[in-house]
Amino acid sequence: MELTTFHSSCNGLRFRSPSLPFQAVPWNFIGLAQFPHSLSTCNRHKLVSTATSQSHNPSPKPLSTTCSVANDSSLNSTAKDAVVDPFLAVKVRFLIQKKAMDMSPELKGTSIFLVGMKNSMKTSLGKLLADALRYYYFDSDGLVEEAAGGESAAKSFKETDEKGFRESETEVLKQLSSMGRLVVCAGDGAVQSSTNLAFLRHGISIWIDIPLDMIARGMIEDQSGLSDSEIFASEAYSKVLTQLTNLYKEMRGGYAIADATISLQNVACQLGCDDLDAVTTENMTLEVLKEIEKLTRAKKLMEAAARPF
Repeated sequence: MELTTFHSSCNGLRFRSPSLPFQAVPWNFIGLAQFPHSLSTCNRHKLVSTATSQSHNPSPKPLSTTCSVANDSSLNSTAKDAVVDPFLAVKVRFLIQKKAMDMSPELKGTSIFLVGMKNSMKTSLGKLLADALRYYYFDSDGLVEEAAGGESAAKSFKETDEKGFRESETEVLKQLSSMGRLVVCAGDGAVQSSTNLAFLRHGISIWIDIPLDMIARGMIEDQSGLSDSEIFASEAYSKVLTQLTNLYKEMRGGYAIADATISLQNVACQLGCDDLDAVTTENMTLEVLKEIEKLTRAKKLMEAAARPF
């Protein structure tokens, strides 16, 4: 994967604050009458209940005094083998909370959409970001799967009625984009149509760019429990990496439309890390917050410049 640079799409910022700033709209107040006919009424109700149960508690968690990130699999499975200074981890967490608190008034409840290849780092980052901002967390793919009746049912649904499946993805994004104070891990369907991309413009979109070999390794490791050397030598790794490469080529154009890009390679370079595994979820989350701060500041300056004297 090529190295991508940090950037802000400052020209013509596309995001806007939600109509109800600082208020998360409960799912049971959102009309689902127009949900695709491919999903049964029962599954439409399941989408509502699932969204409610999956919503992340917006109250921030207290800082842990035992912040050995290498042992915190729930937040940083990607860098689980890296040796991390626990005191540095505490400092980074403190900076995350402070940055989130400082920028919240300017953010005004605007939702954050994370795009990019599905991986554990992206998921963990989304949850940590939601905690820091006191937002709710959702995974759009998870909502579609639950509405369809589970992962296997969603896969079957996609194979037998791809149009209906895509309509389901669009409806989920439509509902999420109408709400404020959300961090959404968006699936690949979010960047596969102009309609879905338009929904992402209701918030701030960030491309979380993780090397494909790390994603492939994580996928094989989760399924097999093999060591790194065994994974890299396996036929399954080569197959998964090829599939990811092909998917990346297809999705890359949609990812690049995001308001900003956070590349794990670039973060590693900034930190002076030779080992990409040493980059933690906290490191990535802090960079995301910095980029969001730049975008909100640029938007504010543009609005001020547009006001008449």
